Amino acid sequence: MALEITDKNFDEIVLKSDKPVMVDVWANWCLPCRTVGPIVDELSTEYDGKVVIGKVDADVNRGVSMTYNVRSIPTILFFKDGEVVDRITGVQPKNIMVEKLNSLL
Repeated sequence: MALEITDKNFDEIVLKSDKPVMVDVWANWCLPCRTVGPIVDELSTEYDGKVVIGKVDADVNRGVSMTYNVRSIPTILFFKDGEVVDRITGVQPKNIMVEKLNSLL
C-alpha cells in the first residue's frame, strides 16, 4: 500500500528521502484517479525497499499541489535527490510508470 503523504510530512518523506520517490496527487471525487490508484498500490509493493511510493490527497493537501504546479489530477511526480525529475498527468498504463521508475534506479 502506498504511503499517505501530507503537506506536513512531505519534506521528510519525499524531499529528504535517500531513495527515488513517486507521488500520486489525487482526489477522492476524481474517477481517473480511481483507475490509477490500484496501479500505484501495486507498484508500492513491487518496488518496496527500492522506491518510496505515496499518495497526496489534493483536496486536503493543497500546498503540494501549489508548490509543484499540479493543475489537473491525477498527476504523478517523480523525485530524485529532492527534485522533480519527471511527471505524468492523466491516466497512463502501468508500463509507463514502470519505465519512469526504472530510469530513477
